[in-house]
Amino acid sequence: MPTSTFEDIAAGTPDLDDLATRNETWLASLAAAADVEACLAVILDWDRARREFETWSNLVDLRFHQVTTDSAAIADRDLSDQLSPRWTELEVAMKRSLIAHPLRGQLEDSLGAQVFALWEVDVLAFDPALKDDLVREAKLGGEYTSLLAGAELSFAGETLNLSTLTKYRVHADRDTRHDAERVHWDWFASNGEQLDRIYGDLVSLRTQMARQLGYENFIELGYKRMLRIDYGREAVERFRAQVREHVVPLARRLAEQQAATLGVDQLMAWDEPVRDPAGNPAPQGDHDWMMARAREMFDDMGSGLGEFFRLMDSGGFLDLKSRSGKAGGGFCTNFPTHGMPFVYANFNGTKGDVEVFTHEIGHAFQTYSSRKQRMVDTVWPTMESCEVHSMSLEFLTWPHMEKFFGDDAERFRKVHLAQSLTFLPYGTAVDHFQHEVYSRPEATAAERHEMWREMEKTYLPWRQWGDLPYAAKGGRWQAQQHVFGSPFYYIDYVLAQTCALQFLGRSRHDEAEAMAAYVALCGRGGEAPFQQLVRSAGLVSPFDEGCLAAVVNEAQELLGL
Repeated sequence: MPTSTFEDIAAGTPDLDDLATRNETWLASLAAAADVEACLAVILDWDRARREFETWSNLVDLRFHQVTTDSAAIADRDLSDQLSPRWTELEVAMKRSLIAHPLRGQLEDSLGAQVFALWEVDVLAFDPALKDDLVREAKLGGEYTSLLAGAELSFAGETLNLSTLTKYRVHADRDTRHDAERVHWDWFASNGEQLDRIYGDLVSLRTQMARQLGYENFIELGYKRMLRIDYGREAVERFRAQVREHVVPLARRLAEQQAATLGVDQLMAWDEPVRDPAGNPAPQGDHDWMMARAREMFDDMGSGLGEFFRLMDSGGFLDLKSRSGKAGGGFCTNFPTHGMPFVYANFNGTKGDVEVFTHEIGHAFQTYSSRKQRMVDTVWPTMESCEVHSMSLEFLTWPHMEKFFGDDAERFRKVHLAQSLTFLPYGTAVDHFQHEVYSRPEATAAERHEMWREMEKTYLPWRQWGDLPYAAKGGRWQAQQHVFGSPFYYIDYVLAQTCALQFLGRSRHDEAEAMAAYVALCGRGGEAPFQQLVRSAGLVSPFDEGCLAAVVNEAQELLGL
């Protein structure tokens, strides 16, 4: 049974010496195993240890994000950074043994072929000689997170962080938006050298690790880290070309329409978040009011969502309020020993609160639905599949947006859809930028900024930064946390959005059928690779010819273009 409250989550610090001894025993037992049953007994014991380590690691990471200035949380995060590479080494030894085992075929019949496919990729992305480098990489990522979390910005008589400043960056008053945008980018400008240094160190380190493993650059290693099983770099390049052909022209039209609606001669970067002279619709209550509306919404939606959300809410598995020292952003983590996820966000009083909240609940519902997967490897799918669940729930909750926005609900839906479409070129630009960076790892900081300028010219040709010099010279990418901490984890959102828009189309024709397909997809977890999973839900793979064009055409019709 799932744990009733977050307070019940307990995870002792792993003893790596003991785990190393146990690992030797597991390896010896596998080698001696004469039948599948004996192998499975070893594998399931190993899997229990893996769930325990993952629960501890996720709990440590969550607590660090919650209070990045807490000395105990920092110490635990440092310890996790130290222990994780050694644990990975032990895991990889087991995976090597299993993928080469004489009984592999029968084990695949029992555990699924996807588990072995994931292990085969995993072992190609690690070498024991990389352990110290992995610790250093994690520390650099933590340095970036702490730097952004510690930002203190003075605006409108308030002391704000990067998350809470957002309410002014999307303000209905254009001058207020501009001034808030200036404060935002002035902070990045004042910390630009440090951000360039952190990222330069990460690029150099990752390139060094890739070459040590025999790869030309980090790109191939980055794909293996992302566990991409059924597509590769060439497929992504073809998809990016489709975005340039079908989506960029539409996004340009939307920008022109937005400028006309706002009554401005030139749409500037600080105008882009707002699509109506009255400002974007905002939820009509505070955090507690929103939680009450969410309970009503998920109860109305059925399919187990109501019971699940009440378990999350009453059990303390939600941390949604922004506060000083709390890291920005939103994410979902989970505790596999207890079968429970946790949703983390930073509410700031904007419509984004509803979008981020429904997005992360989509992740949480998926991992809860698949918590009984036999192996921890398939509780979550690979990341592009994960984002299908989250982005799709954003759209599947559309019929209930009156609960949050009242008479502004339809306006919210149109803004949400328009921004979802214009996100596609941006997300693709982030992916293309990273390919350029890791193809030229010796580039200077200034050259990397110029690479981003080229991405904006290609994918976001309408963008005008005006008198914001740091963003204008190519600094926008530094605010994208995935670029620093999760290389190549961004095209995943674009692929998933292509699938989520298909769910939106289906739900307009048959809401019950779309919801049933969504719930079934969540329950499958990661038991198959990306394209197989989406096709099992009746969706077209984003890599299939014509998929993106069809999705864009239907979205245009919804927007009346």
